[in-house]
Parts: sequence; C-alpha cells; structure tokens
Amino acid sequence: MLNFYPGPSRVNAKIPKYMLDAYREGVVSINHRSPEFVEISKSCIKLLKKKLNIPGDYSIFYTSSATETWEIIAQSLIRKSSYHIFNGAFGQRWFTYTKKLHPKSTGYHFPFGSLLPIRDINVPDHAEVICITQNETSNATQIPNHLISKIREKYNNQLIAVDATSSLAGIKLSIDNADVWFASVQKCFGLPAGLGLMICSPKAIEHAKNINNQKHYNSLLAMVDKMAGYQTTHTPNVLNIYLLKRVMKAAPNVNITHKKTLERFNDWMDFLSKFEAFELLNPNPEVQSHTVIGIKGSQKLIEKVHQNAKQAGIILGQGYGELKESTIRVANFPAIKEREIKICQKFFKRTFE
Repeated sequence: MLNFYPGPSRVNAKIPKYMLDAYREGVVSINHRSPEFVEISKSCIKLLKKKLNIPGDYSIFYTSSATETWEIIAQSLIRKSSYHIFNGAFGQRWFTYTKKLHPKSTGYHFPFGSLLPIRDINVPDHAEVICITQNETSNATQIPNHLISKIREKYNNQLIAVDATSSLAGIKLSIDNADVWFASVQKCFGLPAGLGLMICSPKAIEHAKNINNQKHYNSLLAMVDKMAGYQTTHTPNVLNIYLLKRVMKAAPNVNITHKKTLERFNDWMDFLSKFEAFELLNPNPEVQSHTVIGIKGSQKLIEKVHQNAKQAGIILGQGYGELKESTIRVANFPAIKEREIKICQKFFKRTFE
C-alpha cells in the first residue's frame, strides 16, 4: 500500500534496515539509564540541532507525542492563562484542553483560508504563553514564518509556543521566533508513531523555573534535570530515538528538504489545477500548507475516491472533523518517493478524466 495519509504516514525507506541494525546492536533491549542509551540520545540531539537549524542554546526533550506537550506547557509554563491562535480543529483541541486546566485562557479563532490578521490579535497581559498552530493538519493551512515573527515583535514579553506537528523537518522554520516548538515523528520525520519532540528556548526554561511546578513526572523542570545527562524522566521509546538518530544522520539540512518539499507542492498544485470535478480545500496560496494538501468535492465523489484508492493500493487521508465527508487530505512529506507521487497522480487521472 502507498501511504499518503497525513500521519502516521509513509516511513523512511531505510527504516527496515535501521530496525534490523537496532536488533543486531542490542538497542531494543538496552537500559535507558545506560551509557549506550546516553550516547544514542546525545548524538540524536546534536543531529537535530544541526539538521533543523535549532539554536545552540535551545534544549530538546523527548515526549510520547505532540499531545503530551500540551500537558507539559499547561502545567509547567502557565500559572493562570494562555492565549491561543488557531483556525482549525487541532488548534481548537489544544485550546479546549488547556482551558480545562486554566479556565481563564482565551483564544482567537481567525477565518479559515485567510491570512492571520496581526492587528486583530489582542493578547491580555495575564496570558503568559501565546499558543500558535503553525500547520493545521485538519484543513491544510499554515501560518507563515513571517507572521510568527510579527507576533514575536508585538509580544516580546510573553512566551510563544508553536505546534509544528505536520511541518517540523519538512519545511524551514525560524526556530528563534518562538520559545517552544513541538511535533510528533510520524509525519515529516518519516518514523513510526510513538515519539514526540519538544524544543525550548532559555527563556522558556527560565519561566518554568520561576513557576517551579514539579508535581508531575513530566514537569519541564524534571525533564531539564534528566536531559542534562541526555536522559528522560520516563522509560522512553528507545528504538524510535535510535531510528530518529539514524534518519537525521542521513538527512540533508532542512534548507534542502524545504526546497524539495516546495517543488513537490508546486507540482501537486499544477497537477490538481487541471481537474474540474473538485477544487482545493484552501485556495489561498498565502496560507496553503506545503506538507498537507486538502481537496474538496461532493460527498459522493469523495466516497468514490477513497473506495477506488483503497482498491488501487493507495491510502489517502479522510477529511477531519466536520470536513470528514467532503474532503481528501494528501501528505506531502519528505519520506514519500517521487515514483509513489506519480502513481498517485495517475490514479487521480484515471478517476477524474
């Protein structure tokens, strides 16, 4: 099966080899407090910083998922409230979850398909963290780097946390524009699900120290303490950390990956523009996600496409939430091969021509 689901999606082609290597090297059964694990973890962190252009003074932590990071941010970086900027289902879920822990948190839901209007953002002084969903997987939109930079300029006193679950490692991101970035590895990293990454600025760490919440096993301060020795507060997904290290070692710098992602995205846009049976879910090029492509059509058409795709050995993403019956989502992640894209495009031709 060719997997174009927007996460979990196709894994890196070298994963079978790397997993066999892990078995032969005994990685799958090493103690997570052992020198062997520390060396794997240390190498992985260094490679992530180098390949993703992460500032040297930023810290990287392992989590179980991007969703867990919502919890860590809520308990370790927020005393009373946060401010959430979103236009889709995943940003809404992050806001809803945080509000359960901090009822005074507020949100700004800007219109789908439009460029985020910076002038309309009004972050209250009591909001310690501005939460942004950079790439909204549910509706194939993104908030571009330059707008996050403008928010940073306007609200330099607050922390900025960014959900980059379906964009980190796939496109170039200006990491120094925010204090917390997080993602799961089953999308642009091309790895099996079960591992997340949290990237924090010195400002974020200092803020966590001022709050000093250490009531939970995954409190950020406890994570800082353990990561000083490249370890974790919990038994981590050792195999996935090893696989991440191997994938990042072989990967080019994200600047090169970004160029390739954008070329593929433009090819998809050119290809999809030739069909009249459907249209782009988000036609605004200023805010189109480069890693998740959304297509909309009639419910009958969308059902037909999914049925025919499955028969053809192709997995496409269904719409999410209220868009489930009327949309298709197609992953444009780095691990997907050129020949697989061509096969998928031939399928669309056969279906719609």
